[in-house]
Amino acid sequence: MYGPQAPMIVLRMNTKREQGRTAQLSNIKAGKAVSDIIRTTLGPKSMLKMLMDPMGGIVMTNDGNAILREIDVMHPGAKSMIELSRAQDEEVGDGTTSVIILAGEMLAVSEPFLTKDIHPTVIVNAYYRALEDAMTFADQIAMPVDINKDEEVSNLIRCCLGTKFASKWDNLISDLALKAVKTVYNRDSKVFDCDIKKFAKVEKIPGGNLSDCCVLDGVMINKDLVHPQMRKKITNPRIVLLDCPLEYKKGESMLNVEMTNENDFNSILEQERKEVKALCDNILRMKPDVVVTEKGVSELAAHYLLKGNCSVIRRLRKTDNNRIAKVCGATVVNRPEELQESDVGLNCGLFEIRKIGDEFFAYFIECKDSKACSIILRGATKDVLNEMERNLTDAMCVGRNIYSNPKLIPGGGAFEMEVSARLSEKAKTVEGLLQWPYTAGNKLRINIYL
Repeated sequence: MYGPQAPMIVLRMNTKREQGRTAQLSNIKAGKAVSDIIRTTLGPKSMLKMLMDPMGGIVMTNDGNAILREIDVMHPGAKSMIELSRAQDEEVGDGTTSVIILAGEMLAVSEPFLTKDIHPTVIVNAYYRALEDAMTFADQIAMPVDINKDEEVSNLIRCCLGTKFASKWDNLISDLALKAVKTVYNRDSKVFDCDIKKFAKVEKIPGGNLSDCCVLDGVMINKDLVHPQMRKKITNPRIVLLDCPLEYKKGESMLNVEMTNENDFNSILEQERKEVKALCDNILRMKPDVVVTEKGVSELAAHYLLKGNCSVIRRLRKTDNNRIAKVCGATVVNRPEELQESDVGLNCGLFEIRKIGDEFFAYFIECKDSKACSIILRGATKDVLNEMERNLTDAMCVGRNIYSNPKLIPGGGAFEMEVSARLSEKAKTVEGLLQWPYTAGNKLRINIYL
């Protein structure tokens, strides 16, 4: 380019550029459209929506985030609404439908003010002020919750299941969620530590009855042993966790080996055998009963470990390996020659391989002071299991929030009515143009919940 020229912008043929009032009204229209999509999935009379994902699978749910993430939208305003639902699911875990409907109504009531030439920053400042006052009123209304009483916490978790698919089995789901949260919750930590996404994993197994669902006092993984003659049931096992391959280290992709006589190939195999044997000897000197690695295990290594009376599991996920380390007290080691006695897990009471249906599962259960767990869900079909998993995850997030901030406000629209009444009184003290959006946001709460 020569000289000061305007930049060249290449756009699609159907691209439209909007600015000013037109763009604002377009964003409001897009936000209301997203809100209307999931409006029928809110409340005790909510309906499930059946969606088809890009892979051809079917999703049946009334979870707002699960519905919106399957929708492809082009409008930036609609995308920000979907991102709002995702953020609510990440931070809070529940209320993904409510937050979208509330945001849609907030946009709708702001439209008349825009048409009256009230600047958007004035409207936003009024909303922020109403939000701060509402949070102050919420702290005044909230009642403390005794988290040491399981029945009280279980009742609160059960309340969030009333509008979900699993409401018929709310007692079962609330008990599972409470037990999982209590297992993962670390009371000894100086900061709040209850990472249910990392240390509480849901294992869905089609078949069986819902009454077979349970929370294990340990971890279950969908893996079998590398050799059929290894021990499948061990009491009080010594567990070694690795994240390195138990096989001969292969050369680089461009490596070539030249052999001049017939004995060279045998010498190469002998060298490989010595390397693998040295690797296994470093593991066997700790006298382990169970060896778990995230990488592969060669047949030769499996043979040496079988002779050392070890049961071996390979190709485990990093997250599963970390959960096993959490329940048995082991340390994940990268180099077998650096193994120490303190790295061996001793807190597991029972290791067992069980067959459920057509698949084998490895159980690490009866653990002492377990800080991770597996939740087994049984059901007739995969669709039912997927929706039960979503409902259980929401229930666990509610339990985590209770332990994080043990306060309770009345439900059923009572809190919204009380806040609306208090904001109506507060609005009389607001000066200038801020009073109109402040009052509109206050009345909005009544329209939604009545």
